Amino acid sequence: MNDDEARMRRAIELAAEAAVDGDVPIGAVLVCGECVFEARNEKERRPDPTAHAEMLAIRAAAEALGVWRLPEATLFVTKEPCAMCAGAIVAARIARLVFGCRDPKGGAAGSVIDIFASAAVNHRVEVTAGVLERETGEQLRAFFGVKRGRA
Repeated sequence: MNDDEARMRRAIELAAEAAVDGDVPIGAVLVCGECVFEARNEKERRPDPTAHAEMLAIRAAAEALGVWRLPEATLFVTKEPCAMCAGAIVAARIARLVFGCRDPKGGAAGSVIDIFASAAVNHRVEVTAGVLERETGEQLRAFFGVKRGRA
């Protein structure tokens, strides 16, 4: 198993924890050098519409490291980021994004819009899509199947 897959497997575990609390199962692992920051969706738990896994991991890293720029960081997330999270990734100057499944309804890394490819943004993020795509997609489908009574 390569490092991307190992980190994504940890993000999947975090996503499973989110589901237990009734949150959409999305997990994030942010690696900044030797430091690792982990988060999961907590919109329902907090309640906070900005408590996406990506946002919480970025906030934790910035606070712990005392900087808002994270140019050496790689963010692993189970689902393609939304526009809010993609904007935060760019704003934090994160070097690399690795995600699992695409989000055909709100993905901002190419599915609906592509913030990372836009000439208007002031930072380029290397994007790797589809790492453990089947597993991350199935986790979301199973969660929503139960929510919608199709378990």
